[in-house]
Amino acid sequence: MSLKSTQLPTPTPSKSRTLGPTSLLAGRFSLPKRPAGTVYRGREGMWSWVLHRITGVAIFFFLLVHILDTALVRVSPEAYNAVVATYKNPIMGLGELALVAAIGFHALNGLRIILIDFWSVGARYHRLMFWIAMVLWGVLMLGFAPRHLMHVFGGA
Repeated sequence: MSLKSTQLPTPTPSKSRTLGPTSLLAGRFSLPKRPAGTVYRGREGMWSWVLHRITGVAIFFFLLVHILDTALVRVSPEAYNAVVATYKNPIMGLGELALVAAIGFHALNGLRIILIDFWSVGARYHRLMFWIAMVLWGVLMLGFAPRHLMHVFGGA
């Protein structure tokens, strides 16, 4: 019997009962079961993974822009000074705060990932390490943000 790639063989129902077409498919093709005990399924592990990727990409693009605007000094010092002058406004000051927040989170979560990978019981304590990293990140941001915002908005 030759089948095309789009055809599925029709299962033969048992003689004891009559099965409809939907029950034949349901018996043959069932939805995958959710694995128990996974690290990255909608909780701290998944959100730290997502935020780690987002902050990594954001830091990459910042570094790209930083290299390009710094390279302007070789092309034209006046153009470089004009670009740097545009950075001295409150919106860019808030951007700097977001950059420091992203770098701090990325660094602390990276240390957490290293511990998960290289510590024999790291995966067991990943949730606790996530919250420790978040508390440390909050303390660091509470130390940095007020002083930086005072500088940005002219309070210092």
